[in-house]
Amino acid sequence: MSFFQEPPRLGNQYDDDALLRGYLERVLPKEMRTGLEDEFRELGELGGGPLYQFQLGDRLNEPELKQWDAWGHRVDHIEVSPLWKEAETLAAKRGLVAVAYEQKNGDRSRIHQFALNYLVQPSLDVYSCPLAMTDGAARTLLSLGNPELMERALPHLTSRDPKTFWTSGQWMTERTGGSDVGLTQTAARQSPEGWRLYGTKWFTSATTAQMALTLGRPEGNGPGGKGLAIFYVETRGADGRLNGIQINRLKDKLGTRKVPTAELTLDGTLAVPVAGLTDGIRNMAWMLNVTRTWNAMGAAWSMRRALALARDYAKRRVQFGAPLAEKPLHVDTLAGLEAEFHGGFLLAFRAVELLGKMEARTATEEELLLQRLVTPLAKLTTGRQVVHVTSEAVESFGGAGYVEDTGLPRLLADAQVLSIWEGTTNVLSLDTLRAMAKGGALESLYMDAERRLGAAKDAGLRPCVAAAQDSLEKARAWVMKAMENPAGVEAGARRFSLTLGRTYELALLVEHAQWCLDNGHGPKTMAAARRLMRNGVDLIADMELDDARLLVS
Repeated sequence: MSFFQEPPRLGNQYDDDALLRGYLERVLPKEMRTGLEDEFRELGELGGGPLYQFQLGDRLNEPELKQWDAWGHRVDHIEVSPLWKEAETLAAKRGLVAVAYEQKNGDRSRIHQFALNYLVQPSLDVYSCPLAMTDGAARTLLSLGNPELMERALPHLTSRDPKTFWTSGQWMTERTGGSDVGLTQTAARQSPEGWRLYGTKWFTSATTAQMALTLGRPEGNGPGGKGLAIFYVETRGADGRLNGIQINRLKDKLGTRKVPTAELTLDGTLAVPVAGLTDGIRNMAWMLNVTRTWNAMGAAWSMRRALALARDYAKRRVQFGAPLAEKPLHVDTLAGLEAEFHGGFLLAFRAVELLGKMEARTATEEELLLQRLVTPLAKLTTGRQVVHVTSEAVESFGGAGYVEDTGLPRLLADAQVLSIWEGTTNVLSLDTLRAMAKGGALESLYMDAERRLGAAKDAGLRPCVAAAQDSLEKARAWVMKAMENPAGVEAGARRFSLTLGRTYELALLVEHAQWCLDNGHGPKTMAAARRLMRNGVDLIADMELDDARLLVS
């Protein structure tokens, strides 16, 4: 019994990622990219080396809630894992939020920011969760323009000094529902000291944050989303005590176990209205733009990590006389996953590009319309892809993929949250329909896709162009016909939205593949485009609603 299987290893996550390097070369001016390359390489080394080893060693450490001290005082202190403490310092020093607000690279600052996060977040145990909400809170405060809160909070949220850096929570989910936040029961009441909140928040991530944005219903306001207001809360007072907040328990979750997700009771929590006393859901729109973009990028870097480990393992694992990397069936399986990752990567970064242009106010009218549609499409499409890819990647390790102390099962467990948080696939599909209903968004997507498909010159890409065009036309015909039956539109919204998302991915892949061929980066992206086409981009099919009702009755 002398044999021991070598585990998978990671190298520099920048140098080893041809897709990222090619993409950055295409979208960033040469001088800008050259100026950032040392930073990318440093973080790539950290992500594949020390931080990855730290992550493996920190596997069993999870947040712990201490509700009482030795003398019977209620303290509600959450102790996070050692890796999370390291991640907070790294996030501040490296500007993992700040880069987007320093705007040193104009409307490409978001690309810079998310490239940095892409390189290290897979090794930080979903520390991207508080960073996403911190980023969303900063953008919300800026967009809503409350000068006092901007002066108070923004310097902390965008700080590069770990001593002054704050993270933010986003407390919207209650027992009444996650997606239908119009059912929010938290009451806001005036007091001599200001507004106070009373209610229960059933699911609050980043509970250790210094502040949060949350929803409450001011007394006297009507029901539904219109009657809600968005409130700013600092979690602790000057004395260090919690601000009318009790932490009832930490949630026992399938994945993201390093994230201190808690159930809170707000009992007289001092809060400040951010933008008036109504329209809270509408005022949360900027936060959702940002956090859904983080979600899509999280799917991209999670797929990348799973496949990097699977590819390396395939070279080290010998079965039936040869490494798995030489077995045609194994190669074919991983190839299908790589194509999904390539498409998801480009779609996620497309959402990043549009967010950056919108913030820098360089977006055209067409791009503003496009952003409304691409953001929910990117979130929902990559959210489904990452669950499929990580599941198959874990399976590719055989039994080792099922054993917790290899660290591999966490890939799948953590990925599952990405199709749920910030709206399930079904909810995002309905958001896609709402974005279309405002007019012009679908036409903008079609025009943008056609331009990208039009870049193809190589004969090897022609089948991809034809498949994408056919899929777009079928989607257009379906939605026009389905509009005659509202129930049919809703029932088919998921298949329609995934078809749009996957087809747009194929268009982005075609464009990038032609650029790679023209600029000496080889035919790998063309192979990814062809494989994504074969995996299937057209998911539209007429389904009998009566059959569906029968099946679930």
